[in-house]
Amino acid sequence: MQLKVYCTRRIPQAGIDMLTREFEVRIHEGPMPISKEELLKHIADCDALVCLLNDTIDEVVQDAGKKLKIIANYAVGYNNIDIGHARVRKIIVTNTPGVLTRATSEIAFALLIALTRRIIPSDRFSREGKFKGWEPLLFLGDELNEKTMGIIGMGRIGQDMASLCRAFGMNIIYHNRNRLNREIESSLDARYVPLDELLGTAHMISLHTPLTDQTRHLIDEDAFSQMKKGAYLINTSRGEIIKESALIEALKSGKINGAGLDVYEFEPEFSHELVSMDNVVLLPHIGSATHETRTKMSEMVAENVIAALRGRRPPNLVQELEDVFRF
Repeated sequence: MQLKVYCTRRIPQAGIDMLTREFEVRIHEGPMPISKEELLKHIADCDALVCLLNDTIDEVVQDAGKKLKIIANYAVGYNNIDIGHARVRKIIVTNTPGVLTRATSEIAFALLIALTRRIIPSDRFSREGKFKGWEPLLFLGDELNEKTMGIIGMGRIGQDMASLCRAFGMNIIYHNRNRLNREIESSLDARYVPLDELLGTAHMISLHTPLTDQTRHLIDEDAFSQMKKGAYLINTSRGEIIKESALIEALKSGKINGAGLDVYEFEPEFSHELVSMDNVVLLPHIGSATHETRTKMSEMVAENVIAALRGRRPPNLVQELEDVFRF
């Protein structure tokens, strides 16, 4: 009997083609994310589940998949999956690390440029027919050269963001769970500092840390109170790292000059107050949305599923389950 794979959303065709050559593949084709009720119905006889970061794969979902051998997350982060229960059930969990580094750092840097040079309101101004000619004070912004970029979370994406910022003449400080080795620091010309020093020193702050119990609401009222007045904040990591109500107050009070967001605390919902602010750029979670990256992610997902269902070690088994499986 042919093994079955269920995808909660259509992913780029390269990965689908790899899977359909080996297995029976079913895909949720609806315009909206799959509901939990529908997922429970479809997963019952599946051997593999391909899911997205906005799919909650909790104990109930895992137990509904009685034949489930692998959960292949089409994302780097996997806080949407109950890893503890997967461990109990001995279900393999994989992700797609490394592939979206440059795409995500490019989006973070694009948000930085859009904010500091007021690209979005300038575009709107021009489209509305308000441009009547060059003016000395029209849409003045801030240069990046010699400004201090504070990076919170210095993994692959944070390091790549640092390299982009250095190319624009910025000074780099960072805070991370563990300090980088001196060779990496030297190559990036980056200086490790405590979090409070980063918040109080940086002209621009970019978030690249994973979501954990320790980082949830890391940027709250207290963090905003420590920030340099007029700072800019970029978030392309996870929405829950910023407490949205505190962000709105910091923007309204003028404590910070602007925010560029690709992710949201209550995603896909976000406050209508943010919509009305000209100093906020709002993107629909497109950090990895390049043809190159999303295609490679689909291929990685397929490689993980194929390996697991053929009894081999998948290339991207998550670290927390390394000790559970012997291939």
